[in-house]
Amino acid sequence: MRDPYEILGVSKSASEAEVKSAYRKLAKKLHPDANKHDPKAASRFAELNAAYEIVGDDEKRKAFDRGEIDAEGKPRFQGFNAGAGAGGPWGHQQGAGASHFESFSFGPDGFQRRAGGGGGGAGAGGFEDLLRGMFGGGGARGGRTAFETEDFGTETTGQDLHATLTISLPEAAKGSKARVSLPTGKEIEVKIPAGITDGQQIRLKGQGWPSAHGRAGDALITVNVAPHPLFKPDGSDLRLELPITLYEATLGGKVRVPTLDGAVELAIPAGTNSGRTFRLKGKGLKAKGATGDLLATVRIALPDQLDDDFKKLMETWRDKKPYDPRGGLG
Repeated sequence: MRDPYEILGVSKSASEAEVKSAYRKLAKKLHPDANKHDPKAASRFAELNAAYEIVGDDEKRKAFDRGEIDAEGKPRFQGFNAGAGAGGPWGHQQGAGASHFESFSFGPDGFQRRAGGGGGGAGAGGFEDLLRGMFGGGGARGGRTAFETEDFGTETTGQDLHATLTISLPEAAKGSKARVSLPTGKEIEVKIPAGITDGQQIRLKGQGWPSAHGRAGDALITVNVAPHPLFKPDGSDLRLELPITLYEATLGGKVRVPTLDGAVELAIPAGTNSGRTFRLKGKGLKAKGATGDLLATVRIALPDQLDDDFKKLMETWRDKKPYDPRGGLG
């Protein structure tokens, strides 16, 4: 990974406030939500977060500046040289012409010891005593000491990401499966639970932004329920405007009512006024421990074409049997 100071665009002398300000500006600029058509946006954003984990943390920043950890937060070992002469780095004296030296390196197989030259100088015991004190290793003095590799990285969790998904009302009512494209560029299948409502979120564990030293964050999918041409959700209930004819309202009769499970028959009593609401039990949306109802409000619909016969009939009613439905309005 590149130098974290370079990634953040700050100098090594930058204050904590300057580092935080630089991170916030770059996070807004590089966030994958703002770069949906850039396939490299997620990796650049992850690199920025990893850089801030180093420079934004006082202890890690000091360790990086001292060369103790690298740009990924992993420990950096340079090896030890015991052939520095009298008063060398480990306080051991060497005789003139002495060529004995030992060096240690750290790799996938742990600490590796290499010896060369003749005798004298800092012996195995001196190094092993020092390393035992530093890392707690065991083994006999003068022989090879066994060390275990240790993960010095800090476990962190990546950031959560947000995405939206639009489904139909029947899908929300009965549950379904849908595919959604994430800002990371990944496309995944989402299970929609029955009874989900508009604006609710589904959390997908480990599908968020990756972390430099730990598991990825989560994906939060906000579900939008598309408007339905007939039904309008009202909590767990559904509302429906049900058109009926003038003669059905006057004489009564059975009419077919659409529901999410198919059409059912509803008995309309004689003399039903427009605006009256009928409740169809259990024909609404699923909710916790119950299912809502369908509330059908009737609306009297006149014919599309009013012919002379219909007009004459209405004129007769008006002249012979007038009534005032607005008498109570004052």
